[in-house]
Amino acid sequence: MPRWPWPEVMHAPVSPPVFVSVAESPDSRVAPAAAATGRDHRIDVIRGLALAMIFINHVPGTVFGQLTSRNFGFSDAAEAFVLLAGISAALAYGPRLAAAPRWPGVARIWARAWTLYLVHLLISLVAIGIVAAMAVWGGSTRMLSMDNFAPLLHDPLGVYIGLPTMLHQFGYVNILPLYVLFMLVAPAAIWLGLRRPAWLLAVSVGLWVLAGTTRVNLLTFPGLNGWFLNPLAWQLLFVVGLLIGLRLKARSRLVPVHPALVTLALGYVALALLWIKVPAVHEVANTAMVWLSQQGAPRLVTHFDKGHLEVSRLLHILALAYLLSVWPWFRRSAPAWAFRPLAIMGRQALPVFALGTILAFMARAMRELWLLNGNLPSLTFDFVVIASGLMLQLGFGALREYAKNVPTRREVEPGSGDSLDR
Repeated sequence: MPRWPWPEVMHAPVSPPVFVSVAESPDSRVAPAAAATGRDHRIDVIRGLALAMIFINHVPGTVFGQLTSRNFGFSDAAEAFVLLAGISAALAYGPRLAAAPRWPGVARIWARAWTLYLVHLLISLVAIGIVAAMAVWGGSTRMLSMDNFAPLLHDPLGVYIGLPTMLHQFGYVNILPLYVLFMLVAPAAIWLGLRRPAWLLAVSVGLWVLAGTTRVNLLTFPGLNGWFLNPLAWQLLFVVGLLIGLRLKARSRLVPVHPALVTLALGYVALALLWIKVPAVHEVANTAMVWLSQQGAPRLVTHFDKGHLEVSRLLHILALAYLLSVWPWFRRSAPAWAFRPLAIMGRQALPVFALGTILAFMARAMRELWLLNGNLPSLTFDFVVIASGLMLQLGFGALREYAKNVPTRREVEPGSGDSLDR
């Protein structure tokens, strides 16, 4: 019997962050679960947790990678972040596009896209430097042969064309081009979502089905392989997030709270967990998928391909999101001090992700040198590397939080010339 693409092997090492902060909009006090500050702390906490898992997953080979969410279901942090990106974009920019003049809101969204583009270039250049340093000073070209870095050697001019045009993307650094595209079309999507949400969803689902059934994708250069995360498929999660965010802004829900829906979501999440973790269930379920494929069922239904966001992954992240949104304990506990480190990282998503990506490449280089020197894999070494990286990201996020709050503290001092409206 043919082997099937088992869910756990389809998790690629790329997990995108949410780079649209709710705090960017002064009108973002919308979520029903928000605390007195107006923020929905659940978004920050989930985003921060996903950032931590992204860093761990981007240092492959450690035992800690077995503890992240991708080992317990069909989806991973990538899907969560794209969904949150849409929610945050709607909360931050939706009010600016609700009424004329709309061009200032469009300009802010496109300015964010430009920032994402520049950060993508910066991370890519630093990654090239780390990989090159390993080859020149570390005595190992292994990293050069992985994650789409090889064209640097055999087609450098092609890479010089592909990198600034986002047509060539390195592994672990190939999410920001997706976000740039989404933010460029976000003004039109938000405008339509405010007026004809059903039309927006219908167009988005149609594109997703088209991408999943025909495998149509954006091209890359050099090498015509297509984007790893197909934007024509992944846009559906972003659009669903936009629609959720617009409903949150109106203090309502896109999907109502209903016991039947909660039961269905719990059942699907449990099925995914059993599929991944119980060998007998795994074998039976994959055999069923092989049979469905042989009967002519589309790949969109029978496969687990991350790049095209197939049904299994899409339903899993939507079920998880629904369950978290209706969980009273999480609603109450998200603002608590115990979740504050994750919330800090989540609020500073873009800089934390950028630093985390760079630290992940450095950690991979350190592990490579450790093994090249004849050392065996070490839990202690891996713990130090992972823990140090996470602490540096948290510290960086906390410093940025402190820097943002310094003017606010000075505002209350007598004689301070700072204004509350910065």
